[in-house]
Amino acid sequence: MGSYQERRGEIETYFDRTAVEAWKRLTSDAPVGRIRATVRAGRDSMRAILLSWLPADLTGRRVLDAGCGTGALAVEAARRGAHVTAIDLSPTLVDLARERLPTDLGPGSVEFRSGDMLDPALGTFDHVVSMDSLIHYEMPDAIAVLEGLAARTTSSIVMTYAPRTPMLATMHAVGKMFPRSDRSPAIVPHGKRRFTKRVNVALGPQGWGAGRTERVTNGFYISQALELTKR
Repeated sequence: MGSYQERRGEIETYFDRTAVEAWKRLTSDAPVGRIRATVRAGRDSMRAILLSWLPADLTGRRVLDAGCGTGALAVEAARRGAHVTAIDLSPTLVDLARERLPTDLGPGSVEFRSGDMLDPALGTFDHVVSMDSLIHYEMPDAIAVLEGLAARTTSSIVMTYAPRTPMLATMHAVGKMFPRSDRSPAIVPHGKRRFTKRVNVALGPQGWGAGRTERVTNGFYISQALELTKR
């Protein structure tokens, strides 16, 4: 997974240095411009979908928030009673998530870590949530990540990927025209049928299969949710 390691380094640099101030603002209640407002609203809608695919009562269950950012999803899962391990490549965003962690989590808990979501030292989980964490990876790497997560998960994985749409295809092509120093890590769109088929072929032998899927399109935010369940 050499390409995975290389892209992981680019993502860490981008979110931990280049874009950290913008990300702090986007994930807060601070006013943002029109374009970022559509991204914020789209992310809120996607977070609600993924949470709705988890059990309403997560008491005592272990949940991995793979790519937790500033921790909004982890907090909601903990309030349902989950013991959440929330991990992100960016130590700066993880520190911000710790600062924002409320005290009224009820029976649940959140442990924030910075590092790789595939680290086997994290242990096993009942559920994994990966919201917009795989949108920067080519198909083979994204599938390999899901295989690694599935091997340590007992019930379900709810995740997102970038769907192949004319808008995202254009953004992907235009992004390659910028100097490397000015680029964010490119979003890599995948066709829905092809991605779902590759998931079923790769994870089927482990007893996994694709379930519900839903797309959120809100201005400059486009993402496809997919549920994977252990059968």
